[in-house]
Amino acid sequence: MPLSKLALWSFRRTAGHRYTLRPQIQAGISVVGLEPSCVSVFRDKLINLFPDDEDAKRLAKQSFLLSEFLERKVEHYAPPELRRKAVVHGHCHHKAIMKMTAEQALLPKLGLDFQVLDSGCCGMAGAFGFEKDHYTVSIKAG
Repeated sequence: MPLSKLALWSFRRTAGHRYTLRPQIQAGISVVGLEPSCVSVFRDKLINLFPDDEDAKRLAKQSFLLSEFLERKVEHYAPPELRRKAVVHGHCHHKAIMKMTAEQALLPKLGLDFQVLDSGCCGMAGAFGFEKDHYTVSIKAG
């Protein structure tokens, strides 16, 4: 998937983190991200652009979304139970690249009666929602 204009700006900033985070990366410390597009930069794009960089390879293996980190790295994690209904609209990049398995494992532990929407992309990620030509679509999308 090509880098969008906004993602390219973000990538330039994010790619620099492999140097900022070098001691943590080399120590094997997990990096937890909340934005799927940013985590995918660490997992995919960074190693494609820097295939010989060992820290880029380590970072790809040590990067997690919060849900993934809680499911895979926090032994016996028991969140507070909310006991309510929820509708889940997953981030399109998250669903396409990373899947929603960690969320679908974590949400029942919260006591949620949830439904994951079978929805597509809202078209608002990246630069699309900020471009003048897409203003009408942005307003209609809410």
